[in-house]
Amino acid sequence: MPQHVAIIMDGNGRWARERGLPKIAGHRAGVKAAQEAIKAARDLKIKVLTLYTFSTENWKRPKREIDSLFNLLGEYLNKAENKFNENSIKFSVIGNIEALPESISIKVKEIVESTKNNTGLVLNLALNYGGRLEIINAVRKISNDVKKGAIAIEDITEDKFHEYLYTNNLPDPDLLIRTSGEFRVSNFLLWQMAYTELYVTKKLWPDFKKSDFEKAVSEYQKRKRRFGG
Repeated sequence: MPQHVAIIMDGNGRWARERGLPKIAGHRAGVKAAQEAIKAARDLKIKVLTLYTFSTENWKRPKREIDSLFNLLGEYLNKAENKFNENSIKFSVIGNIEALPESISIKVKEIVESTKNNTGLVLNLALNYGGRLEIINAVRKISNDVKKGAIAIEDITEDKFHEYLYTNNLPDPDLLIRTSGEFRVSNFLLWQMAYTELYVTKKLWPDFKKSDFEKAVSEYQKRKRRFGG
């Protein structure tokens, strides 16, 4: 069973276009798919589920769409906090949270604090996240510590570098699921996915059900991980 599953939730806009609906309808349907994935991860006793929710590149989208996305995220978070605590879900976030709309940033920090002692699934949202920027930020931090004499250059190992990443308290993903049939990692967890197993489905994200999650995990279980050995 994978400890950590990461998902690139792709295809909301395409799903809406195919149905003659506004894009936000696809994002709203995508929230329901995310809830199915969370339930599947809980039932399978997976330890960490990371959802690529909003990337640093997503700021290039039209302002109206961005505003709608954050309104939708705010709605979800307001309703979800009690459910997280009822189901012992620990809420976690990676990315530059300070650059998010203030109401979202405040709510995110509030839920992280209120769920920090929960012992079930770790639900990790990548918000305003970019893999290259994460690595650059880690290099800046570690360089600063070297300059201050806190660590020596010789002490910089892969394990030490991991301590400077957003995911320093999480295991690397065992399985990456990408929907909508696209074969790219889209600047997501670039350091962490060195040996992650990839699973791509043509299903658009709003059509991704609990059974699809289970199918992806089943496929993962058939693979032999060699880690270069």
